[in-house]
Amino acid sequence: MSLADLSAAERHRQIAAGFTARVEGAKDWDAPAPVAGWTARDVVGHLVEWLPGFLSGAGVTLPAGPGAGADPVQAWRVHAAAVQDLLDDPATAGRTLSNPHIGDIPLDQAIDRFYTTDVFMHTWDLARATGQDESLEREMCAALLSGMEPMDDMLRASGQFGPVVPVPADADPQTRLIGFIGRDPHWSAA
Repeated sequence: MSLADLSAAERHRQIAAGFTARVEGAKDWDAPAPVAGWTARDVVGHLVEWLPGFLSGAGVTLPAGPGAGADPVQAWRVHAAAVQDLLDDPATAGRTLSNPHIGDIPLDQAIDRFYTTDVFMHTWDLARATGQDESLEREMCAALLSGMEPMDDMLRASGQFGPVVPVPADADPQTRLIGFIGRDPHWSAA
């Protein structure tokens, strides 16, 4: 079964596990990352720092761990466990997140659509920065790409994505997704 076919809670569980493997395998937290100006530590910091503010629109406060600057491994572990606990809570599906940019959306869907997707894509960044397996599930890459391509102008205008990096038309879904989100699929720290 593809990641795209899973429930929000199970999709997060599996995507977070993949990211956790890269976090635990990282040896150099100051290694440059494919996001301009970021290090491997910054990739983790980004993921643990932006979601709490987003969740405030649903009145949710996640337990805080150490900052990624001090301990990126523990920061990620605490954060990922808190998000999984939230998604596993049966009451979460009945809660609504209110956000001025996206309106009202069921909380589990908001986490899935915006956060879990972000973890999936940043798995490539962390893996590439730290010299680990950068493979992402082909079907999930294809599903994300097909969902994002129609929103190209809006995504670029948000400032969250760089310019598209051209890739061959016959490139695999992961390469096309990485290029679409503004990363050079051939990026190397060297």
